[in-house]
Amino acid sequence: MTSKVSIQTGDFNLATEIDALRAGDKRVGAVCSFIGTVRDRNDGNAISAMELEHYPGMTEKAIEAMIDEAHRRFDIYAARVIHRVGLLLPLDQIVMVAVTSSHRGQSFQACEFLMDYLKTQAPFWKKEQTPEGARWVDARVSDDAALAKWGIRASNA
Repeated sequence: MTSKVSIQTGDFNLATEIDALRAGDKRVGAVCSFIGTVRDRNDGNAISAMELEHYPGMTEKAIEAMIDEAHRRFDIYAARVIHRVGLLLPLDQIVMVAVTSSHRGQSFQACEFLMDYLKTQAPFWKKEQTPEGARWVDARVSDDAALAKWGIRASNA
């Protein structure tokens, strides 16, 4: 079982990360990945930038626990999560989740599970810059609903 979490300010390269995740593991028959990017609109407002903060150490530990839960729920070999913090602009990559397994079904499910879990449970604080000023972003009811389909109750929104 290989899994790794990075919280960083710098950008990442999906191909490089996937090559590293599956390197040398001949059991891997499926790799599923998700990349989240900064949009220029949210809730009907223009967004000029997004600032993400985290609690160093605690955030990594929380995400590692999410990956451990994915390993318990799905037949996967490895997972990689990268989440950026700091000032990000529209089109910038924010987050990457990648998972390997023998078959696609387990990879798809584990990747979706990790993203749903990450979206609602990871300790990040997001602030958007709009023409009216800065505003903090809370988890959405739809994010909690996405997590509920995995049998996990969240109460963020």
